[in-house]
Amino acid sequence: MSNDLDTVFAALADPTRRSILAMLLEDDMAVTDVAEPFDMSLAAISKHLVILTKAGLISQEKRGRVKWCKLEPDALRDASVWMQGFGQFEPVNLDAFERFLEIELPASEDP
Repeated sequence: MSNDLDTVFAALADPTRRSILAMLLEDDMAVTDVAEPFDMSLAAISKHLVILTKAGLISQEKRGRVKWCKLEPDALRDASVWMQGFGQFEPVNLDAFERFLEIELPASEDP
């Protein structure tokens, strides 16, 4: 389970990936629609999507000629259970958590 948690938390460490997950809370989206609000190439967004997919946070499927992304909400269950093991705490400050992960995780895991 530790490797799975590492993968999930590493995926969540990036603000672009967290934004993508927030967008997918609303509904499934085509990859091009996911990329639209970001000031980066479609290839860069695709790398983020690969990381989210490997972490199990999203799934991707091809519908006709369009690749769609879907949030997989159960993927955060293990991470949530792990965090609850620390007892009651204030809501997690994701920016501070991101800084912590950047220090703890090697830079070679970035896309």
